[in-house]
Amino acid sequence: MHLMSSSFFRIVLVAALGLAPMAMAQTDTTTGGSGAAQPVDNGTGFQPGKAADPAGSTYSRERIGDWDLRCVRSKAGEQSEIDPCQLYQLLKDDKGNSVAEISLFGLDVPNGPAVAGATIITPLETLLTREITMSVDGANAKRYAFSWCSVVGCYARVGFTQAEIDAFKAGSMAELVIVPAPAPDTNVSVKMSLKGFTAGYKAVNEVNAKAAAAIDAAKKTDAPKQ
Repeated sequence: MHLMSSSFFRIVLVAALGLAPMAMAQTDTTTGGSGAAQPVDNGTGFQPGKAADPAGSTYSRERIGDWDLRCVRSKAGEQSEIDPCQLYQLLKDDKGNSVAEISLFGLDVPNGPAVAGATIITPLETLLTREITMSVDGANAKRYAFSWCSVVGCYARVGFTQAEIDAFKAGSMAELVIVPAPAPDTNVSVKMSLKGFTAGYKAVNEVNAKAAAAIDAAKKTDAPKQ
């Protein structure tokens, strides 16, 4: 059986979220307002495992608080212990409209500035130069730059420091603010619940560590003897 290496596993995990390279935060004093935006729909809604599910499709392994442990199939039609996973949440505005989404997981980069990576997707026609503003429980806001836009939406590839992850663990709610290009004087505010984040962050890192270990163990078992 052909197995991916643990290093390739990490590459797949990063590629699944479109992460490298990542933007780090800048401090910002902007506060969020109100507005409306078109929902994001990237066609990756959760579906139970089926024989026809292709490699690369996603499924929800577990619900943890307000987060989903979402994984990517390594092989068609199967859920495997080597599937890379991410912590996912759909973000809504005050009217309940789906506006953005975030996918997050820990990084194994010794001495790197970021301990976690994330992809945030917002609607098309987001004003990219205004970036994304994020605050936790009303604390000092930080700004994260966008990377590109596609037919799905506009992507911000974000690197979170340990201090930012600790703020998520200690907080109850984060607020993300984006600005629509057609209405540059309008702030669109969405909430990111932090209920279950601590347990979810631990779970996604444990799942991915076990997956990488399983790949390494299988490679050693299958390696030809000299």
